[in-house]
Amino acid sequence: MKNIIEVKNLTKKYADFTAVNNISFEVKENEIFGILGPNGAGKTTTLEMMEGLKRPTSGTIVVDGFDVVHDPDEVKARIGVQLQASTFFESLSLVELIETFGAMYNRKVDAMQLLEEVQLTDKAKSQAKELSGGQRQRLSIAIGLVNDPSIIFLDEPTTGLDPQARRNLWDLIEQIKAKGKTVVITTHYMDEAEVLCDRVAIMDAGKIISLNSPRKLIEELLATGFSKPVVQQQASLEDVFLTMTGHALRD
Repeated sequence: MKNIIEVKNLTKKYADFTAVNNISFEVKENEIFGILGPNGAGKTTTLEMMEGLKRPTSGTIVVDGFDVVHDPDEVKARIGVQLQASTFFESLSLVELIETFGAMYNRKVDAMQLLEEVQLTDKAKSQAKELSGGQRQRLSIAIGLVNDPSIIFLDEPTTGLDPQARRNLWDLIEQIKAKGKTVVITTHYMDEAEVLCDRVAIMDAGKIISLNSPRKLIEELLATGFSKPVVQQQASLEDVFLTMTGHALRD
């Protein structure tokens, strides 16, 4: 697979504080690429620079052949963005919202088709302010897809969601990849990254300290002699919860 994003020597400083410290990596076309790290690691800042929302202090980011700093309009035409906290025109219906965002790209969009992709057709006439947290996240992803982007950025998309909504969003992300798109995701949930991501970059204190597939990273750790003191159970409490309450969304 070819590189669709290339990040070289990327740095972001705020006065004396270095949020992102000289990192380099590539994202392959049609992969789900995860950026992991504790709070303050620099992952959201990295994502925002890749999206063109923040200007790097130094370094370069090339997205689908275009420099984020020098060709921002070309980059924005090729990406979709879901933010940690999304603010909508709360009194518009979901159809009106999607059509409004489509107009910003000079595109006539099939709002009902996008709502069907994120399982929100039953809320088409509802106002954004009437949605639950999980519904708002799915709407945010639908809006991120209005310009039919090659790449979609998801910043901690499942934070605060119940288990059914979280698993449903995992399915949605995998469906987006199945359509040939590239997904870049930040998350605090290691199980989420292990299930979804083809490769992950682990950040700490503004630096990338490891980058590989989840399976390779686990194998590398085991090769050091690492072992858990207690044998892990075959199922988790989340498995119990979902088995007893079902996988269906509770919108």
